[in-house]
Amino acid sequence: MRVVKAIRQRRSIRNFKSDKIDEKLIEDILNCGRLAPSAKNRQPWHFVAILRKDLVEKIGQIMLDTHKKEDDEYVEKVLKSKNSVVATAEVVKQAPVLILIFQINDDNWSTGDNLSIGGSVENMILRSCELGLGTLWIRDTVYACEEITKAIGWKDKDYVLNCALAIGKPNEKPVQRPRKNLSDITTWIK
Repeated sequence: MRVVKAIRQRRSIRNFKSDKIDEKLIEDILNCGRLAPSAKNRQPWHFVAILRKDLVEKIGQIMLDTHKKEDDEYVEKVLKSKNSVVATAEVVKQAPVLILIFQINDDNWSTGDNLSIGGSVENMILRSCELGLGTLWIRDTVYACEEITKAIGWKDKDYVLNCALAIGKPNEKPVQRPRKNLSDITTWIK
């Protein structure tokens, strides 16, 4: 598949089939994440690939258990959005594979490292799409970083949980969500 085709076909999947995903495919996807460019070639990521269903479900439950109703009010009133933690936790619980993406814990590099991890995750998402798999890029792990890290037994204090990626065979075919017109988001200086 050409990369442009993968970009156009990629969708956020929130309903996965229960089929197991071959470890070789996950290794291939992780390798694509590893190959992403990074600021100053820091490669600030560490991937924890979880294929154990009981642990994936436990992480989803941790997200539910740490969710606070007052967060919903803040998100709705201040950010003018809907809090997605509960819905995302339910997606996590039924995903066949969950990749936790940790980043080097260094405030001096947080912007560059976050951008780099974004590129890494996008590589993994596009490769997954190319392989016929669906993904959901998850930010909502941020509310339960310490609890999730403890649950998996991660002990490297030099890293902090940045985000997660749920992967599986899609059990839905969502339409593309609206996109802004290129002319509305681009300024040309000639």
